[in-house]
Amino acid sequence: MSRMLEASDITHAYTAGVPVLRGISLTLEPGTILYLLGRNGCGKTTLMQCLSGALKPTSGQIALDGRDIHTYTSTERAQRIGLIPQLHTPAFAYTVREMILMGRAPHLGLFGTPSKADYVVADDALASVGLAHYRDRPYTQLSGGERQLVLIARGLAQQCRVLLMDEPDSHLDLNNQQRVMEIVARLAAEGLSFIVTSHVPNNALTYAHRVLLMKAGRALSYGDPAYTLTELLLSEAYDMETEVIYETAGGSRTARAILPKRRAS
Repeated sequence: MSRMLEASDITHAYTAGVPVLRGISLTLEPGTILYLLGRNGCGKTTLMQCLSGALKPTSGQIALDGRDIHTYTSTERAQRIGLIPQLHTPAFAYTVREMILMGRAPHLGLFGTPSKADYVVADDALASVGLAHYRDRPYTQLSGGERQLVLIARGLAQQCRVLLMDEPDSHLDLNNQQRVMEIVARLAAEGLSFIVTSHVPNNALTYAHRVLLMKAGRALSYGDPAYTLTELLLSEAYDMETEVIYETAGGSRTARAILPKRRAS
């Protein structure tokens, strides 16, 4: 299987001699959902910035489709990789359709305006996340889950092959977390690839194909969720005791939930 995005021994330091990433390596293949997990300050955001091409690592290399990511222009990168930020409120009450059309920017000239074809792409992207009926509604009037879906649709309108999602489950209730991640899973099944930062290990357990468990800028564990999301590794990553609940059926054991262990009073 081809490797769309590959990081090799990435190290980064904002201050000389004080690295925040230490020798991180990973690969992202078509149709894969990769979760980045770890405590606040472990380096997830810095790694995402490096993987997007916005930040150049101090050492190591990131390859996009087999080519150094920093040899692409910013427009070329934006045609291949999209970034979906945490929920935000824009300065203006753009309509949902206008928000999604912003994803067409990498495909327009410097002073270009959206064509009929761009509107078709935007409308198709909106329909794919089930919000076609919200096309003319102000983005600021949507719920948190609906805003996340609009941002995903904007990434789809960008027609990139990799979407980086920064804590898409943050500030969302269980219903909206599932709604967003079910659409991510469907899009991954259609060939789109995702890298997701999260503070919800249970969502990684449910949706991830691969997990990078981080601690203090290093890869504590990387691979299949069954290999990475264990009590021992999770307890080390989060500096607290955790418990993994398993279900046994047909002679096999499957992890179903991750819980913190209560401290003795």
